[in-house]
Formats: sequence, C-alpha cells, structure tokens
Amino acid sequence: MALLAAAPAQAAKQPTQITLLWLPAGTSVQQLAQAGLSPGLISAGLGKVPAQQTYLDISQGNRVFDSLYDTDLPVLSGSCPNWWSSVHDRADSAPAEIVPGLLTVTLEDSDLGVRARGEASCVFSRQATSDSPQATPKKLSEAPRPHALSAAFEVREASLDALPFLLRRTTGNDLLIAIAKPPPAKDHGLAIGIAGRGFDGNLTSDTTRTDGYVLSTDVAPTILDRLGIDIPKEMSGQPIRAEGEVDTAAIVSLGDRMAVISDRRGPVIGLSLLAWVVVLGLLAAVSRGRQARVGVRMTGLAVIYLPLMLLLGAAIEPSEGVEMLIALLGAPLLAATTLGLFDGYRALAVASALTVSAYAVDVISGSSLTTLALIGPNPGLGVRFYGIGNELEATLAVLIVAGTGAGLSGFAPRLSRRRCAAVFLAIGFCAAFIFAAGRFGADVGAAIVFPLGAAVAAAIVVAARRRLAWLILALPFAMLALLALVDLVSGANAHLTRSVLDAGGLGALGEVAQRRLQLSVDSFSHPIVFVFLPLIVALAALALARRDRIRAWLAHSPAMRAGLIGAVAATVVGTLANDSGALLLEIGTAYLLVFTGFAWAESGAAGPAQAGR
Repeated sequence: MALLAAAPAQAAKQPTQITLLWLPAGTSVQQLAQAGLSPGLISAGLGKVPAQQTYLDISQGNRVFDSLYDTDLPVLSGSCPNWWSSVHDRADSAPAEIVPGLLTVTLEDSDLGVRARGEASCVFSRQATSDSPQATPKKLSEAPRPHALSAAFEVREASLDALPFLLRRTTGNDLLIAIAKPPPAKDHGLAIGIAGRGFDGNLTSDTTRTDGYVLSTDVAPTILDRLGIDIPKEMSGQPIRAEGEVDTAAIVSLGDRMAVISDRRGPVIGLSLLAWVVVLGLLAAVSRGRQARVGVRMTGLAVIYLPLMLLLGAAIEPSEGVEMLIALLGAPLLAATTLGLFDGYRALAVASALTVSAYAVDVISGSSLTTLALIGPNPGLGVRFYGIGNELEATLAVLIVAGTGAGLSGFAPRLSRRRCAAVFLAIGFCAAFIFAAGRFGADVGAAIVFPLGAAVAAAIVVAARRRLAWLILALPFAMLALLALVDLVSGANAHLTRSVLDAGGLGALGEVAQRRLQLSVDSFSHPIVFVFLPLIVALAALALARRDRIRAWLAHSPAMRAGLIGAVAATVVGTLANDSGALLLEIGTAYLLVFTGFAWAESGAAGPAQAGR
C-alpha cells in the first residue's frame, strides 16, 4: 500500500514539460485533430512575413507591422550571435515594447531549462538569448541564472509519425504545442494543435475571441501560464484555451473564408460600384438628365446597402461569382424596394438604419460574420479579430450621423431643434457603446469618432456652436472613460484595456500614439491612394467653392444639414485618429458624396418638407 501511495506522489513531483513542436509545412488541421490534439489555426504574422519573423513573434509574445521597423529582418546566414545582435537593434527601432527572446529569458530567470533544436533554434536557444551581450537590450533581467539540467521547455522539429509517441509522453501538467512550419501558403494561417490537460476542444484566446483561431503572440503566454509564471507586460498575447467540441470542419471553413477576403474585396466591391456608376451615367445620358435624380437616389441607396449585402455574403460563404451577384444585384433591389415604400429622406434614413442595425446586432451577439465580411477587419492579415475594423468605422460614422439627420428630416420634420440635438447625441452615444465596447466591438476609434460627429451635428442643429464647443471636445473623452470602466468591470480585457490602460506609463502611451500615427502616414503611400486622393481633394475643393449651393439644397432640412456636417467632422477626426487614415478618408468621402448627392436629388422634389423648427 505504501508503494502504491508513493507512486502518485512521485509522479506529482515530476516537473512540467512544455514542448513546442514544428511539424512539416502544410500539415493540416484535420491531421492534428486525428492525432488527438485540440486543433486550430494560428496567425503567422502581420501580413506575409518570413518564417524567422514568426519564430521571433512567438519568442517575444508581441509583434508590430514590418513597416514600423527601421530595417528589414536580417537573413539568418551566419552565426546566431551576430544575427541576434541585428535583430535586437531592429527591435529597438520599433515604437513598441518588442523584446525578442523574452520567453526564453523569462523561463531561465525562473530557473527553468530551455533546449532548442532545428530551424528555430537561433530564436529560442539559450546561447542566442542569454549568453550574447545584446540579449537583453531593454534590461529585462540580470545575468541568467543557472538552469536545470533537464529542459522544462523544448523546441524541436518532428514528423507526423512521431506525434503518437510524443503524445504518450505528455502526462500530468505537460503540454505539447504542435505547429506547421511557417510561412503559410495562404492568408488563413498555420495549423496548430495543443495536447495536455484541459485541451479537448477547438482552440481560441482572448486576443481573437474567435473559435478555432489564435495568434503567434499567444503561444508564449500559454507556456508561461501553464508553468505558473507571471506574463511580462511586454507580451501582448493572451493564453490559449480550448472551448466546446472539436469541429475541424468549422476551422477549415473559417480558414478558407479568411484566405479569400483580400482577393475578393477589389472585384466584388470595386466592380459593383463601377457598374452602378456606369448605369447611372447611361441613365442620365439617355434621359437627357430627366431621370438623373432618380438614378442618384437609387445608386446612393445601393451604396448604403452594399455593406449589408457583404454581411449576407459572409453568412453563406458563396463562391466569388455568387458573392459578386449578391452585391451587384441585391443592393439595387433593396434600394428599389425602399424607394417604393418610402419617399425622400425617409428612404435614406431607412437604408442607413437597416445597415447599421444589422452590424450592431451581429457585433452584440458575438457572431463572426462582421469579421468575415469583405468590408470587415480582415482577420487573415492578423490585425483585428472581432468587432469592426477601420473600413466599417468609416462607413458607419457617416451612416450613423448623417443617417440620423435624414431620419429627423424625413420622419420628424417638426421636431424642435433642441430635441433634434438630443436625438443626435443619444444615437451617437449608443452607437459608440455598441461598436466600441470591449466585450462587443473593441474599436477605440469608434468611441471617439461616433460621439464627436454626433456632438458636432447637435451643435449645428441648435446653432449654439460656442456653448456646445466644450461638449464636442469632452464627449469623446467621456465615452472613452465610460468604455474603460465597462471594460474593467466586465473583465472584457479588450484592445482598449491592453493597449491603453495597461500601457505602463506615458512613455508606452506615446509609443502607441507614435505607432498609430506612423501607420496612418504610411497608409497614404499605398498606390491606390494616389489614384483616389486627387479626386478627394478635387471634391473637397468643389464642395468648398459651391458651399452656398449645397446650403441651398439643405435649406428646408436643417437636421440633414447638421448630420452632414457632423459626418464630415467624424470623417476628418477618424482620418487623424486611426492607423489607416487614407482608408478612412477615402471611404468616408465616398459616403459623404452619396448623402450630398441624395440632398441634391431631394432639392428638386416638389414641395420639400420643412424640417427642424
């Protein structure tokens, strides 16, 4: 009996063994699930990165866009120490707390041994991260302590045939993390599987909140969490966990959808818009301008309904041809139906409300449709994985603020100006909470842009610019404070908390601001911007020159005028506050043009309703 009692006690004393296993490139999710691991996909990097960058991102538990480094990643062709010195110099140039090899340093500071073999050995080996004089440029630790003879963490390569043997050795609190070698063939990521106590479903993490999808930066926190070691603040990833039942079909479907989003955006969205503009031009030419106003209304509503059709495409995941037909024909069909049921600004308000409401419901419900829509945040690039992205933020900012103006002009033309202002503020506040709250949308930009646009519209509609100036400035900050409180109380642990509240001082906050500003500036260097930026400048100059004429179009609809001005303010602030400024400027300008065109069409209608006394 004593021997039997001693056996479990002896087993309990055995140290936890963590193995990071690199499997042959192309290993599939199905193969890992069949071997008995909890499966998922792992984002290999921000965009397409070389294999060594993926290894580095895992080792440091943090990552930034390649454009934020001063130099490209050096090619590993010589000795590890020389390469490592260049890697650390490069990391120091990034406006973020990037510490290559942080995982190894943290483990060794806890007296745990590390052994690394194979292609990733330079990144994870003790010699590269500890013995080199450049190992700890940010002074995270003192000289490495002597570590155990047997490695608590091992990095190695193996074939699929070796998995059964390695799984049998994974006992107690051990963990086996198996990942297909980078880089991935497509944008949907690499196959990953984890075996060990507590892992018996699809993989996920608080970083992605997506069933079956995790990040490379989540691996290091997972290892440290398993070993009971505090996760350094320099690591932005979150521990990986398994939830629900193993569903490889759902993971494969998720990966397939992610892989096509980037390639489909241009054909589906661009060709649909081009087709509608061509049809509008032909209609105006054939009718000699008599049907131009009808065409502008139809085209404008179709553009507003386009994001709704893209959400439908994400739900049914059709082929590219079918998704194009859904957008190309579905949006105009909805536009025609809306015009048949509602007249004037009512149609514009209904279209805006339906599109915004669809995304609001999807975000609140925690569905992944918004992230998989072609106008969504495109998680395949490794940036945002739940809630809305910059494309939708630019779209919704105009639909919410200008759409509210259309609703007040169409459905409540006799509402007092003060009540109109209250409606603007209430809708802007609710939209900011839905699309920016950590547990829902986690979009910090929405917390600034939506209430600010609504506050500007409220100030305009009551003609009290000076008295509401402080409100315009204070409302976004109040909204951010409220969202931060909700995030902390609910434990959402979303982007706002991790990047701002947990930034670690003014210096770190400065790095966040610098990173966003640098990415925003870089966004203006994209080739497509050079095509549309001159057009945007020309449109802005034309609107400024013809401002009296535009004011005349809106003379009988002060709420619509206020909504348009508020939407302009939201677009400008969104361009300055986000890390994709050029994108927000282009999309916001396009939707502002839609609302302005609709106002022109309504200015020619008989008997325009008087709005906003």
